[in-house]
Amino acid sequence: MAVCETCGNEYDMAFEVHAQGAVHTFDCFQCAIEGMAPICEHCGTKVIGHGVQSGEHWFCCAHCARAEGTEGLVDRVKAGASA
Repeated sequence: MAVCETCGNEYDMAFEVHAQGAVHTFDCFQCAIEGMAPICEHCGTKVIGHGVQSGEHWFCCAHCARAEGTEGLVDRVKAGASA
């Protein structure tokens, strides 16, 4: 049986996540999120979606990025704007 690296549970249905050259073992998605998701540098929430990145800084949304002084990031473009 494998052991979850977040909670220590031994579980016969544990799974591995291969990311950036490392292998991580978890017993559930909640532990995988807790163990791997970046943390928004403004509000402290776990970034489980795409989030936004400015340099080496991660944020859950453009609002939090702007609150920390990042310019130019938006959550959506205006209707009719081309990408």
